[in-house]
Amino acid sequence: DTRVRGWFLLDSYLPTFFLTGAYLLCIWLGNKFMKNRPPFSLKAHLIVYNLGITLLSLYMLIELILATWEGGYNLQCQNLHSAGEADIRVAKVLWWYYFSKVIEFMDTIFFVLRKKTSQITFLHVYHHATMFNIWWCVLNWIPCGQSFFGPTLNSFIHVLMYSYYGLSVIPSMRKYLWWKKYLTQAQLIQFLLTIVHTLSAAVKPCGFPFGCLMFQSSYMATLVILFINFYIKTYRRAPSRTATKETPATTEIKNGFHKDYFAAANGFLNNKKVQ
Repeated sequence: DTRVRGWFLLDSYLPTFFLTGAYLLCIWLGNKFMKNRPPFSLKAHLIVYNLGITLLSLYMLIELILATWEGGYNLQCQNLHSAGEADIRVAKVLWWYYFSKVIEFMDTIFFVLRKKTSQITFLHVYHHATMFNIWWCVLNWIPCGQSFFGPTLNSFIHVLMYSYYGLSVIPSMRKYLWWKKYLTQAQLIQFLLTIVHTLSAAVKPCGFPFGCLMFQSSYMATLVILFINFYIKTYRRAPSRTATKETPATTEIKNGFHKDYFAAANGFLNNKKVQ
């Protein structure tokens, strides 16, 4: 798309490719480096980091709502060129959304430095690595129009998630964080709504590229499958008697949350018992 030509990191795929490779390499080398070293605490860093992502997500949420309202975006299907300057405004926000995905690589780096290797799951790494690359493609070919919906929902979810993780670092705040158990449900609803919104443009076309709609729906379906698998493992399977005896409840399930969720949800997990 000529409207985004010259924007930082977009003219060539190589920076995105190499940053993704560096991310995967840092996980591998970082785990080796930390193997015989004590974990870092990083509490101050986590507070600043999670607060920063929360504020960035809040900015993107508000700006996407205002920009799409200004452009009179059609919720059912919106093409790439009819909203004029509002399309440019949406594209600028979506660039920040793309860039936020490389910032969120730090989720995993913090896990490595804190030796939370059990939280670096396939779902966690798959989601982080693919989102950054997919959104490079989105910004280059479909940087506005129908592309606005998923980031709007995801920015809202991230305001909830990262604010929770930032507050959970502070021991005195944990007793007030009653909404942790709803985050997984909110993420699943987000994925399903995005699929419905994407397919609505295929049912009643408006000129948005059909192939992009199919790809986005397929990718979101993989996240639904992975998160449903997690959800079943967390909430539906009754633990065996042996597992119950061997593993204290506070280790695997805390306030209704399985430890794997935090690997998937990009956040902070404290090892201490729930107060």
